[in-house]
Amino acid sequence: MLPEKESMGNTEEDKRSAFERHKAALVQSFREAREAGQRVRLGKRTSNLFRRRRADGARTLEVSGFNTVIEIDPVARTVDVGGMTPYDAVVAATLRHGLMPAVVPELKSITVGGAVTGGGIESSSFRFGFVHETVVEIEILTASGEVVLCRPDNAHSDLFFGFANSYGTLGYALRLRIELVPAGPYVQLTHQRCEAPETYFEALAASCGEERARGGAASFVDGVVFREGEMVRTVARSCQSVESVSSYRFMRPFYHSIRERGEDWLSIEDYIWRWDTDWFWCARAFGMERPWIRFPVGLLGGLNSRTYWKIRHVYENSRLLRRIGPGRGKEWVIQDVEIPVDRAAEFQHFLCGRIGIFPFWICPAKAYEDSSRFPLYQTDPETLYINFGFWGGLPSGAEPDAHNRLVETKVQELGGKKSLYSTSHFSESEFWEIYNQPAYRALKNRYDPEDYFPDLYQKCVLG
Repeated sequence: MLPEKESMGNTEEDKRSAFERHKAALVQSFREAREAGQRVRLGKRTSNLFRRRRADGARTLEVSGFNTVIEIDPVARTVDVGGMTPYDAVVAATLRHGLMPAVVPELKSITVGGAVTGGGIESSSFRFGFVHETVVEIEILTASGEVVLCRPDNAHSDLFFGFANSYGTLGYALRLRIELVPAGPYVQLTHQRCEAPETYFEALAASCGEERARGGAASFVDGVVFREGEMVRTVARSCQSVESVSSYRFMRPFYHSIRERGEDWLSIEDYIWRWDTDWFWCARAFGMERPWIRFPVGLLGGLNSRTYWKIRHVYENSRLLRRIGPGRGKEWVIQDVEIPVDRAAEFQHFLCGRIGIFPFWICPAKAYEDSSRFPLYQTDPETLYINFGFWGGLPSGAEPDAHNRLVETKVQELGGKKSLYSTSHFSESEFWEIYNQPAYRALKNRYDPEDYFPDLYQKCVLG
């Protein structure tokens, strides 16, 4: 029998009171920096951005106090969390109640605030949309040093909807309340192979329609394209009991099993983090599929996205490694884009023929509600979109960033959207035509009229 409401306190102090104290301290520190004419940055211990940021001498704000699950309400099916709380902590706390966030991004180190401001997605997005569509309310620290409570129906509804895809240029999320959904202890996966993109996306759309109509326990839809002519669609359903379960936490990479098996069973926790162990398949670039490397790293608990971020950080900050390492002479094409399903086959032909990075991830998404009111990342609420996630290095050409520009042009041609967590190469006029400059400027004028924070183009394109 679940308690009607559980406060996630500990033996030392109530976490709600602790949150209020941390909030007051942060606001004071922020205001002091403003008065001193200093820029600020959040003192985050992890990042999931793939774009380089200029060192600008900004004052680092202490935000470790916002890394906690504050309160779970299993009746209302919501959880209050600090903006810096990573999803693995949220999942661990909510699964004890037979619940999980409606959309859980694929990596443990992604924070709730980061996913909301940056557009998180996963295999439940065909039903619940992007992470920001599952938010109930947000407390945001604005550029003036004021903390505002944002809900879809209050005086700050403009910031509530405008926060998605703003990447910290309108303020910082200190506390969020997000929706939870029931989750059984296990997940049954069905992997179905296909050879033709046109047939593949028709079947994917049909699966999404069937699962949305079915309701009931949580279900998930995604896929992988291993090469041209080899695509796998995965439909997964939450269940209460199984005879046996697989595990891909150690020596066996999950993505290999998609090719090898027609059916599989995982614990709900292993399903949620199925991509984290190998960073999808990108950890192979660090040799993590070689048994003599994988075994000791696994024994030490290092098979996870946090380890790979540390390795990447060392590489990115070492001039020597950048000159002699495996990435020398390469253009990194690390992108996630959303394409309307009726143009998805065309985009896949383009990816296979002009870009040629394999495998790549397929994840369908459709607006949670009947209308989509997020002005900085507008989508058609009646349209199913297909997220293509492709990450790798290609030989550099005569023109810098040629492959990335080719992708950006094709995405716009097909009526799609491109996430801004990685490098972008738009001109300023192109960028603002895509990302709704009038709506963004209205938000800036209200919440940051002095442009204390950089604007979205400055931060996400210029760095």
